Amino acid sequence: MKMSYHNPVLLRESIDGLNIKEDGIYVDVTFGGGGHSREILSRLGVKGRLIAFDQDEDALANELNDDRFLLINENFRYIAQFLKFNGIRKVDGILGDFGVSSHQFDKADRGFSTRFDADLDMRMSKKNTVSAYDVVNNYSYDDLRKVLFQYGDLRNANAMASAILASREEQVIKTTDQLKEVLRKFLPSFKEHKILAQIYQAIRIEVNQEIQVIKEFLEQTADLLNEKGRISLISYHSLEDRLVKRYIRAGQFDGEPEKDFYGNIDVPFKKVGGLIMPSKEEIASNNRARSAKLRIAEKR
Repeated sequence: MKMSYHNPVLLRESIDGLNIKEDGIYVDVTFGGGGHSREILSRLGVKGRLIAFDQDEDALANELNDDRFLLINENFRYIAQFLKFNGIRKVDGILGDFGVSSHQFDKADRGFSTRFDADLDMRMSKKNTVSAYDVVNNYSYDDLRKVLFQYGDLRNANAMASAILASREEQVIKTTDQLKEVLRKFLPSFKEHKILAQIYQAIRIEVNQEIQVIKEFLEQTADLLNEKGRISLISYHSLEDRLVKRYIRAGQFDGEPEKDFYGNIDVPFKKVGGLIMPSKEEIASNNRARSAKLRIAEKR
């Protein structure tokens, strides 16, 4: 049975950015409901090929019945390994739509949504050994504080971490509603949803190692692409977008770009156009698009 997934974000803009060749090989590293993949396939000829990745077992229900298509149920941090396993060493374009799918938010038992009570899970793949339960109940004060501050931009991270530690000494925190109650004093009614979303986001990013995964993925892209191959990447969090922006600009995440013997900047990509954000119309019809940022780059 197909799962319910909402409209793909920045669909036309992100696929246009790949500059698709009819006989090319492309990768969609965040398959989800398959919206971006369907659009890529619609632009490929009979000799074209599309490989998609999704670590979420639920996404397998949306697999596309097309001889040109292969869906790999793995984390995209292993992109080079699994492409090589399937006989592919070079591709013409890679698409990534980072973050949580609408389906994951809408499925109550996954623990991603602030709307439902659920077990503290937040794993994008059930293969993951660390869940939100582990982060909330087992992390030290320092580690919990860092997670809330770095990934949630929460100014009260110190006090929140202290409240969680004090509460779990008396009783294990098992559900999202329990966590809300522990942090109730930090949730004024006029911005309760916003702060909760930041808390959930921070824990989710930690559980799924999202920042590290994106780093590992980006570092593989240049070697996987043919000359003039493209990356088209949609981010939703400032940390994600910063990684993409820096890697495109400098070929690394920190410091200045490397230079060749003659002092010329030696980076694998050149950016294509500027930052692309969704239109007011798209945001009105698809709330998930509100924080999306698309960056496109071409291999030199």
